[in-house]
Amino acid sequence: MADISKKWTTVTPGRSADYQSGVTNPRKSWATNTKESEANYEAGVTASIAKKSFGKGVDATGDAGWKAGATTKGVTRWGPGVAMSGDKYSKGYAPYQSELASLTLPPKGAKGDPRNYQRVQAVGDALHALKVGA
Repeated sequence: MADISKKWTTVTPGRSADYQSGVTNPRKSWATNTKESEANYEAGVTASIAKKSFGKGVDATGDAGWKAGATTKGVTRWGPGVAMSGDKYSKGYAPYQSELASLTLPPKGAKGDPRNYQRVQAVGDALHALKVGA
């Protein structure tokens, strides 16, 4: 296993051009194949839920595993990933920003006034309705 793992970590990083070529020129459409496998996805998720796989995976990784991955991989990928996401962020957030800008909220009350929660609820209700398409 050590030899296999070593080969994976030393050879595979040099295959970036192969990765790019596969993504650029796929043999089949990712979207078509993925959509066609929806029933398999549902069956897999259902089986995973029945086996409690999510919690088992959390237990297997633990806080130490999560932190190690986030600090060794996540930190270096964070900045470039955010920098490349401007258009998607704008497209995804625009409807919510527009909804927030269009809201007419109930009047503010004094600090601690229970009526202030009506303002919070108005925002929450509007954003939830937008998200679920109500």
